[in-house]
Amino acid sequence: MDSSDHLSGIIGAISDGPGVYLMKDTSGEIIYVGKAINLQKRVASYFQRQDAHGAKTELMVARVADIETVVTASEKEALILESNLIKRHRPRFNVVLKDDKRYPSLRIDINSTYPKIEIVRKTPKDGAVYFGPYSSAQAVRQTVKLINKTFPLRKCSDRTLNHRTRPCIHHQMGQCLAPCCLPVDPKAYREMVKDVILFLKGRTPELIRRIRRHMQKASDALEFETAAALRDRMVALEKTLERQVTVTTDFLDRDVIGISGNSDFRLVSVMNLRRGFLQGIRHFEISHAAPEKGELMAQFLAQYYQQTHGIPGEVLVPELPENSELLEETLSEWKRRRVRIRHPKRGEKKRLLEMAENNSENTLRERLQKASREAAVLDGLKRRLRMDRLPQRIECFDNSNLAGTNPVSAMVVFVEGRPYKAGYRRYTTRTVSSPDDYASMAEVLTRRYSKLGSSGPEPDLLLVDGGKGQVNIAVAVMERLGLTGRFAIAGIAKMDADKKETEDKIYLPNRANPVNLGADGRLLLLLQQIRDEAHRFAVTFQRKQRARKMIKSALDGVAGVGPKRKRLLMRHFGSLNKIRAATENELSRLPGINESLAKAIKQALV
Repeated sequence: MDSSDHLSGIIGAISDGPGVYLMKDTSGEIIYVGKAINLQKRVASYFQRQDAHGAKTELMVARVADIETVVTASEKEALILESNLIKRHRPRFNVVLKDDKRYPSLRIDINSTYPKIEIVRKTPKDGAVYFGPYSSAQAVRQTVKLINKTFPLRKCSDRTLNHRTRPCIHHQMGQCLAPCCLPVDPKAYREMVKDVILFLKGRTPELIRRIRRHMQKASDALEFETAAALRDRMVALEKTLERQVTVTTDFLDRDVIGISGNSDFRLVSVMNLRRGFLQGIRHFEISHAAPEKGELMAQFLAQYYQQTHGIPGEVLVPELPENSELLEETLSEWKRRRVRIRHPKRGEKKRLLEMAENNSENTLRERLQKASREAAVLDGLKRRLRMDRLPQRIECFDNSNLAGTNPVSAMVVFVEGRPYKAGYRRYTTRTVSSPDDYASMAEVLTRRYSKLGSSGPEPDLLLVDGGKGQVNIAVAVMERLGLTGRFAIAGIAKMDADKKETEDKIYLPNRANPVNLGADGRLLLLLQQIRDEAHRFAVTFQRKQRARKMIKSALDGVAGVGPKRKRLLMRHFGSLNKIRAATENELSRLPGINESLAKAIKQALV
């Protein structure tokens, strides 16, 4: 059957109700997910007058081999389902945002008696209050540092809170009320938590007025120490307010969205304004034949606000999205308050939109320049290492041991010159017990490349930490596995100061002398960064392995301390030295450890 006849038959059988459609290519891969109030009419429109569509849609329609639909009860349900399916399948022709778990958020568990502020990567619906996600981890840490200095919230974990016997150094510095050990009024503590939440919501002027009222009240009651503490807190917040940038005069919460780029690549920038103050800007890259602005806005807004906790009352966009009324209704339902989507044509809001678009264009220009520089480095490595393709994916191996004990290996992955931590791997050597670097390297390379595909994609460049010996081992392993010539192999060896060498050396197979990387120092710098990251990763793993074995051997003879209690001790104290320094009283506070067992542990660690 002809493919057009096959698709015509499918379209004829599609429901005319609301729902979601999934377009697939010849391999069965989902290449596009869309929603419609009338599925049949919407899907049929792709195949009628194709010359009226944009380049991206024409390219997509040419690849469609099959169509699947899911009927929903309403268009609102279709909108939510579309967003979830895009996130799950990541189709090539949809707008796909990176998962926000990569970005840090701030969490305050308001259900706790004494809440604390913490940095998290995941934001489940657990009743806690979340702020973010934030694009800059450094900015988040600075915010937490400021809050900890200004508001004396507890810093310790829940486990430490329940088992601490004396206040920590934060209490001595005046940065914690020490609810772990001292009587702290939960009501007064909760008032302080409300102040922190106001601050994180960007309502600093309102918070300053609130603290001033409390300060006056404490002063009138002759509670001068409390009034002085509130005065210091107010002064710190006023200094913070001076550094914030006011960009509107109506002091409302809104997000302003700017878009730059073309149909091949777009950058979407979200400018967050809270109470008229600029809180930050986040940027999202949209590639793979980016859609037109109206379609992009619809898919972007649905995904972005589904995975963020701070939906403002107004969203300014450079072009109204498709079905903007439906999106407004959905966002209002998520926020539980009215949300408006606006495309301003004049006035202050138009100025805000121009500001967001200027920021987007500047950031796009900077990113393209950076990408160009990185591409030049990869191209330089390709030429100098005589590779047949760009080293888009580089895998580097390093071994680590301490005087021959606890030998381990590690692999790090760099994709397009940047660390790809999801691809990192750790190896505990199985066949090598003595300090034999060559044998360890041969084992881990065999384990990694004997199952290409299931253990990760093929690299463009295999980099080993070492000189000609390690390179020869890598070549021998690839020959044995039948992978000769599949990818390039190189070794990086440290300079020998005794021989008056001035830089690290790069070795290739079947070549006695190191490679001359030329005058561009960025080529060697990239390889050094990759080698150093592999070394850091391997050494960190080796230390963890050694710590586990140390506590295992130290407590092996203590009756009543098995694997479960060893893990409990390590999880609570963090290291063998801290367990050794703990008092019997601190040990006995742990669940399952009584006074006699705590005494036995102390005697075993003397």
